[in-house]
Amino acid sequence: MKRKKYFPNNWKAIKDTPDDYFLPSDGQHLTYEEFMDWKIGGYEIKSSFAALIRAKNIETGKIKEYSYKYRHAALKKCRKLMVEGKTEITVVQRDAVHFIDPKLHDIFN
Repeated sequence: MKRKKYFPNNWKAIKDTPDDYFLPSDGQHLTYEEFMDWKIGGYEIKSSFAALIRAKNIETGKIKEYSYKYRHAALKKCRKLMVEGKTEITVVQRDAVHFIDPKLHDIFN
């Protein structure tokens, strides 16, 4: 079986970068609220993707992420995750973020 490509984590380079590199063009510091609106509320998904799915097993704490170019494939994966067991599911689309609580999975079984 082929292994997934390794992407190195360059956190040290970011940590060691001077603060001046992260200032907006007007030179003013961002407040926490502005940062949250900008980075968290302003997420973007490439137009070639229909959905991103993050599945967290509530028993082990392990997280798996899946990306789908077709909506029907993402729906199929969500149904499969809901039937399999205790999984918190977060689905991100271009226009919305959905959280599916494991307590709701019983309605699909």
